[in-house]
Amino acid sequence: MTKDRLIYLPLGGAGEVGMNAYVYGYGAPGKERLILVDMGVTFPDMDSAPGVELIMPDMTWLEERADRLDAIFITHAHEDHIGGLGHLWPKLKARVYARRFTAAIGRLKLEEAGQPADTITTVEARPAVVEAGPFKVQFVPLAHSIPESAALIIDTPAGRIVHTGDFKLDRDPVVGEGWDDALWQGVADEAPVKVLACDSTNVYSTHPGRSESTLQAPLTQLIQSAPSMFVATTFGSNVARLKTLAEAAVAADRSVCVMGRSMKRMLSVAQETGVLTVFPKTVSPEEALEIPRRNLMLLVTGSQGERRAAAAALSRGKYLGFEMREGDTFLFSSRVIPGNEKDVLRIWNSFSEMGVTVVDDTDGLYHVSGHANRPDLEHVHRLLLPDMLIPMHGEHRHLSEHARIATEAGIAARVATNGMMLDLTGEVPVVAEHVETGRIYLDGTVLIGALDGVIRERIRMALNGHVLATVILDENDEPMGEPWVEMMGLTETGLGGRPLAESMETELTEWMDRAGRKLLRDDDKMEDEIKRIVRQVAVEEIGKKPEVTVVVSRLVAE
Repeated sequence: MTKDRLIYLPLGGAGEVGMNAYVYGYGAPGKERLILVDMGVTFPDMDSAPGVELIMPDMTWLEERADRLDAIFITHAHEDHIGGLGHLWPKLKARVYARRFTAAIGRLKLEEAGQPADTITTVEARPAVVEAGPFKVQFVPLAHSIPESAALIIDTPAGRIVHTGDFKLDRDPVVGEGWDDALWQGVADEAPVKVLACDSTNVYSTHPGRSESTLQAPLTQLIQSAPSMFVATTFGSNVARLKTLAEAAVAADRSVCVMGRSMKRMLSVAQETGVLTVFPKTVSPEEALEIPRRNLMLLVTGSQGERRAAAAALSRGKYLGFEMREGDTFLFSSRVIPGNEKDVLRIWNSFSEMGVTVVDDTDGLYHVSGHANRPDLEHVHRLLLPDMLIPMHGEHRHLSEHARIATEAGIAARVATNGMMLDLTGEVPVVAEHVETGRIYLDGTVLIGALDGVIRERIRMALNGHVLATVILDENDEPMGEPWVEMMGLTETGLGGRPLAESMETELTEWMDRAGRKLLRDDDKMEDEIKRIVRQVAVEEIGKKPEVTVVVSRLVAE
């Protein structure tokens, strides 16, 4: 009889920040019953994924085993944990469990994708238990930068797992539940923690994390001292920060106007679900236009430089009738996610040219992280005393460093990146097998695979340009007229000042005049030769090797 085993398999989020998706399984090897924790996305950049809306983990491995998937659990409503729900759920179709606020956001995402919203079950916090196959799961409240975040206690026949999700040790987070040592001590006392799968994002931050509540005084002082209109941006999902900023504005005798669809939606859901019970009165953009600039604060989306968000629109000129002027103040009450620096600096420089004072978190006064720093992580290690630690949610350097400090504390630890399945049954985590993982892209409204070639071709066209070459042959396979080309993304003239298209057409005409009847009957060989000639001319004339599309049209005798 095959011995049952407990497995852990990250499909996304391990070795990268974002796109979180973690599988746990228990049962006979190859027959385990499975659960999935989170279905996140990451956001593309123009260099590696031009034109793409979202990037998600490839769920092929799990899709092929969907009959063994007993449940999906969502820890919180950040996009890198819930953003793929509407697109990936149809591939799996397991019941989804989440806390109230997260469930409300999840239902909106499913509805937007045309999927049934009632697939999500709202779950109360511990001690409520969800039974899914061999797993008994509890949602445990903790603090993060979005309401009602939760860790998961996953009880299995092989022992207890604590999956932290994203968290920080904030005992006074302004909105939602704070970190509670007594609660977590109770978790550890109730049953030994076999596995701690833990957030690693801030493992290199060596000072204890700060509370959201510490921001009220410095933000109020900053807003009061601003001589004209004050504009602030932060993550739209950071409801506590929005509340802190709005209350600071009211204390500075300013009206508050919220701009940006995602920010408004988060505030609305927080109020509807009872998470946010008190928030200062806001004014509409139309009303705000009538208020003196010295008495106005705008809360806008776009803290990461998103091109279509309100902050970027203001940096380009007008937005909903508003424009930034000399003497105004713009605050980035957020951290720049790695990879977004260029977009944020573009906005900053635009405001600087307008004479706007731009303030960020360089001095640490106007933003606090939503993730546990190294001393906080070490505190959790000591509190829960796990048999083993699996670092997650971070680049490889974060995972490796987290594993190192755990090992130094006497905790067995193992770095597992996407696709590395660990057997957690024994006293130490062991690599069981490697699973092929990857990414899929939401391109417009269609999901495409990383190996489909669409993005690769788009990048090649962006880098090298494109040429469309057309030839027409009659029913006797004789050329009708001369070939012609149309170019995109290429300079019009070559080295000698001659039009590049003309040089290509001349070479193609000479080749067709020399080509034999047998070659002109073969579309595939013609296409290869035309591509070769076009690229050769382009390389010689302008040093580029463009993408080439060939159209061969043939007249058919009646």
